[in-house]
Amino acid sequence: MHLMELEMTEQHPCPNAAPCLATLIERHKLQAAGHRTPFTLRMHRALSWLQRAEAAGEDDDVAFVCLWIAFNAAYAQDTGGNADSVSERQTFRNFVAEVCRLDADKALPALVWQVFPGPIRVLLNNQYVFQPFWDALNNPLADGSIPQHWREAFDDARQRVQRALAQQDTERVLYEVFVRLYTLRNQLMHGGATWNSSVNRAQVRDGRALLARVLPVMLGVMMDSPARFEGRPFYPVVKA
Repeated sequence: MHLMELEMTEQHPCPNAAPCLATLIERHKLQAAGHRTPFTLRMHRALSWLQRAEAAGEDDDVAFVCLWIAFNAAYAQDTGGNADSVSERQTFRNFVAEVCRLDADKALPALVWQVFPGPIRVLLNNQYVFQPFWDALNNPLADGSIPQHWREAFDDARQRVQRALAQQDTERVLYEVFVRLYTLRNQLMHGGATWNSSVNRAQVRDGRALLARVLPVMLGVMMDSPARFEGRPFYPVVKA
């Protein structure tokens, strides 16, 4: 069963279901009415793209792109530090760890372990959303053959994932999921895929379903602890 089918047949799979968009919008309005901050600006932007994703209907490509923009609007923060001091990947992992730590209702573990465990395994075992595979494919050896070192990296990643799955390490699994979805995001955003292509349909459809359920939970957790996510947006509103 694909994630979109699962999502449609299990509207309330567990007590910790993701908050609906209307609820998040009302919460945001209350927070912004009290005091507008860089955080409320990022939430405003994220919710606008989340709303557009919901309006995408059956267009999985548009929905996935909108969901990723919504995630980036919420996540990306200009902390004013040295960009070289912490890698982007480490910053991203720190964000996932913080959201998981602050998830008092354990909604993210509920999604990972009760709703999407099988499809997540499929995604993490898919070489076509594993960036080192594409790096090897795009940098052939002198004789034209494809370097095989990506397979070792893929096996190592699968072992890490298997350990995380066995230990029900939600933080690690979510991080690995978003790393793979980032590769899918690059394929779409950089013109590496055809709109509505049958070649990558399963990845796009499943990626959309995952983001559509995980992202509202993340936004809700962030709204619970706005002081933890008060970094400035990279492109603030500038009045002429």
